[in-house]
Amino acid sequence: MSASVDVIDDVKPSPGRPWSEWGRQIAAIMRLEIRKNFLGKRAILIYLIAAAPIVLMAALSAEISWQQSRNNNIGEINIVFANLYEGLILRTIVFFGCAWVFMNLFRGEVVDRSLHFYFLCPLRREVLVCGKYLSGLVASLVLFTVATAGSILFLYVGLSAAGVDYFSVGGKRQAMAYLGITALACIGYGAAFLVIGLFFRNPIIPALLAYGWEWINFLLPPVLKKISIIHYLHSLSPVPVPEGPFAMVAEPTPAYLSIPGLLIMTAAVLALASYQIRRMEINYGGE
Repeated sequence: MSASVDVIDDVKPSPGRPWSEWGRQIAAIMRLEIRKNFLGKRAILIYLIAAAPIVLMAALSAEISWQQSRNNNIGEINIVFANLYEGLILRTIVFFGCAWVFMNLFRGEVVDRSLHFYFLCPLRREVLVCGKYLSGLVASLVLFTVATAGSILFLYVGLSAAGVDYFSVGGKRQAMAYLGITALACIGYGAAFLVIGLFFRNPIIPALLAYGWEWINFLLPPVLKKISIIHYLHSLSPVPVPEGPFAMVAEPTPAYLSIPGLLIMTAAVLALASYQIRRMEINYGGE
């Protein structure tokens, strides 16, 4: 109830200035939701998910350092990290982390029987979608870019002289590319899972189907490959990752198409979410 009151206090109507009013409403919703995303009862799992790749890379760095001492080949380490980044961080950590954060933005409110407080506030439901999405985006960007940066730091800096060489011969640009890909993944997957949380009472099955689709992407023909988020993220990788002997060959989508394409897709999905929430009726009895 207090969350609802706080929002109402911050979103008093301002006739003739809808954009200004909507901006204040979005900011108020973000403040409430960011606190829940970082400090709520569901936050513990997302912290554990984000910490997993850092712990793994720290252990891998210690193992490589013990075996090879100071004679590490940066090229080989780049390939190792690129495969671990795409297979572990992108396809698993970021995927399931975004699923947990964004599906709970609305589905969690329904389970907690608190969504009606937002619906009683004097705000457009499209504004509610925008505020919740941005709050989830802030949480996922902070957690998963830190996870990506921590993984790079532990793997490369832990390799002593080889790690110093990495950051002095273009490694900074490569690291920034990985952080950018992680951010785009949060943007795209976040929008997709927000919609799944709105459309499905039990979003686990749709999320697992989406996970399977992303994982078999390398087996799909070129036309179907492009109906996925991972194809565009894979195309942006600073270190090419082979998809295996059974993969269907497809040309990577260039960055000047991949990045706008992901952003346009995100906007379209959020528009769909805004349409759905305008038709949404709350029925706690079925939960």
